[in-house]
Amino acid sequence: MRHLTIAAEKCRFLPATRVTDDTSVLTLKTLVFEPLVRWCEGGRVAPALLARWEVAEGGRRWLFHIREGARFHDGKACEAEDILAMIQGILGSVDMFGMKWSYSRYLSRATLSAPTRTTLLVENPDPFADILDIFSEFFVCREDARGAPVLGTGPYRVADFEQDASAILERVAGSAGPERITFHAMPDPAARLAALQAGVADAAMQLERLADGPRFEAGLEWGRALNTLSVMHYLNCAEGAFAHPAARRAINHAVDRQSILDGLFHGLGALSATVVSPLHLGAKAAALTPIPYNPDRAKRLFEEAGTSEPIHLRTPLEMPEKAREITQAVADALGRVGLPTRIEEQPDRPEYAREVGRKRIGDVAIFDSSPHSTFRVLDDKISSANRAVWWQGYHDDEVQRLIAAANHAVEDDAREAAYGAVLRRLHANPPWLYLFHPIEVFAARPGAGRFVLEGSGILRVEG
Repeated sequence: MRHLTIAAEKCRFLPATRVTDDTSVLTLKTLVFEPLVRWCEGGRVAPALLARWEVAEGGRRWLFHIREGARFHDGKACEAEDILAMIQGILGSVDMFGMKWSYSRYLSRATLSAPTRTTLLVENPDPFADILDIFSEFFVCREDARGAPVLGTGPYRVADFEQDASAILERVAGSAGPERITFHAMPDPAARLAALQAGVADAAMQLERLADGPRFEAGLEWGRALNTLSVMHYLNCAEGAFAHPAARRAINHAVDRQSILDGLFHGLGALSATVVSPLHLGAKAAALTPIPYNPDRAKRLFEEAGTSEPIHLRTPLEMPEKAREITQAVADALGRVGLPTRIEEQPDRPEYAREVGRKRIGDVAIFDSSPHSTFRVLDDKISSANRAVWWQGYHDDEVQRLIAAANHAVEDDAREAAYGAVLRRLHANPPWLYLFHPIEVFAARPGAGRFVLEGSGILRVEG
């Protein structure tokens, strides 16, 4: 196919120092830029801009080699100093809520250097296999003459773009795929579907967000995939009702999560069993099933914990999608097992995130967990050794022992088994109210090409 048009929620090029999990932005980004290494479902990684690497000193020393012939779209060779500059920029930047990225903590003891123009060296006092997880989220780009961050080393160069409107991409010589790809930003999912049906677009993303859900009409080719995102409720493990492990287990039995999925999301999701999705590293080894809905068991566990005071729930109005409605469903479920509740709304979403970071979550606060890295989820949200920004007072000696063992595992199979053990323990002693992982949906015009929707939400254009 010579020309492909994609309708997506957003069309946006972010600064090189901004990391994102927005699926439309990532889809565009992956066409123009390369990640340092490519995350694969199951949590392992494959070569990308860094084509190969050698591990020495038991995982303390990692030497990465840049892909031969890698060049930015203006012709400049991609060198190790370009990668170092990008990483340093990320370490000094803040996220969309104005909060410091966790990457600076991950790399606080590491030394990064460029022994040659084509090699990057990472040295750490302890084994550091999780550097692969971190590097899978870093895409190298440079600014063009206008100051726009659009110069990458990927299969498509940016021929023209208007931020938040459209982008025209041209295939780099030697690459496979359509000669030209046009991205259109259409915030309304109904407009994206209409553009596809009218022949204005060849593919439309994020159709799970249609108000009445996707109908999977004949005449279009539909695709769907489980996303690594976890929609959950933080539990205040430091004080109040959920400082007691029995109460944390109880709330996971009290909520009919399948009913929430069916009623609010047209069944498009999979129930959570632990702090990460089935696509994360360790999930296969953990082999878990979700905690079953059992209100009678919930009542007994709440009685064991001595829970009787009103439960204070906090929610924003957006992010995650339908946050208020999900929280109301949880409050209703608690009411059915005899617990009074109070819901507090925060309409300012960035401030809500900052409040969660300051541990102001009441007893229960809806949030989502977006990293596709098991290491990152545990390090940011679970570990009581770190007590990082998203940690909410949870501590379990066995969990801490298992996390330490996983962080020191270097070989892929050893890491899978070690993280699986952590996830099993977090299933038995949950720090959160586990809810679900969403399913994303796209549709394409027949004959438009072959598309693969990845667990990270990236719509990949094949061949």
